[in-house]
Amino acid sequence: MKTKQDFPSINERPPEGMNADGSKIRVLVVDDSMFVAKQLGQILTSEGYEVVATAVDGKDGVDKYKELCPNIDLVTMDITMPRMDGITALEQIVAFDKNARVVMVSALGKEELVKKSLLLGAKNYIVKPLDRKKVLERISAALK
Repeated sequence: MKTKQDFPSINERPPEGMNADGSKIRVLVVDDSMFVAKQLGQILTSEGYEVVATAVDGKDGVDKYKELCPNIDLVTMDITMPRMDGITALEQIVAFDKNARVVMVSALGKEELVKKSLLLGAKNYIVKPLDRKKVLERISAALK
């Protein structure tokens, strides 16, 4: 009979979504696509992150950030959204909290907008279609 010790745990490393003290890293997902928001949420929660809220456009994202601050560690922000785009929302969040960590989510071919958002204070960016490994790498880098 094999005991558990014979099988090293595949989760030897702590989940990426945990702080050093064991608390979950809290994320606000801002995306007008339910599909993308859900996909991001699944990728993040699978690594131990906690999605504390989702917002359907930039305006909603800014409002939720202000309401939940300081209990948000990271925002994923779609660039192209109705009512208020991600770049305007990024500017408003950074103006409200200069330490905000925002990772932009962009479709391919939007390099200029991505560059602009990085200049305005975004910490990193993710390109759609989402690649689980890249999403986790970019988010983890933005938190350092």
